[in-house]
Amino acid sequence: MSTDPWGRSDREWIQTYRGRQFWPLQPRAEEVFLDDIAHALARQCRFSGHCLAFYSVAQHSILVSQCAPPGEDPLWGLLHDAAEAYLIDMARPVKHSPMLDGFRQVEDLVMAAICRRFGIAKTQPAWVKHADRVVLATEKRDVMAPPARPWTPGLEPLPEPIRPLGPLDAERAFHERFAELQHRSRANR
Repeated sequence: MSTDPWGRSDREWIQTYRGRQFWPLQPRAEEVFLDDIAHALARQCRFSGHCLAFYSVAQHSILVSQCAPPGEDPLWGLLHDAAEAYLIDMARPVKHSPMLDGFRQVEDLVMAAICRRFGIAKTQPAWVKHADRVVLATEKRDVMAPPARPWTPGLEPLPEPIRPLGPLDAERAFHERFAELQHRSRANR
């Protein structure tokens, strides 16, 4: 078994969209790329695919970023699920099970590398969780079938309905939102 210059096993990496190597168990910020994130998230369907139409994690992330309160960094909202590009989007009850503590530790490692790569705070701001729940309420209304049993995210949905994008459009929109936020960030310096 061979290793890379940092001692990482040749068996513990994944190949990304652009053919790059990425070690999810030992991630490095310089091996995180926006094109890999945008591509993978645009092809992962929310809710384990149990939507009325294909609706991607990328589109969800764009909506969360658009909910950033004034004075907060919307880039955290856009990237809040970026680790899923290198791992997966997992159903909430499974992901938060005590049996998956190790998975969540790996996800934290990947997210820390993403934060370093894009220069965002290591700790997720509180507004992101709130925005995520507002978007969840909107998704329940717009992209899910009527539930077999009542459930509520406890927040009012966004006023505008979600119009699900296909993977190519979601990927393009993710790139556009990132570019917009980068431009805005430079203009505010």
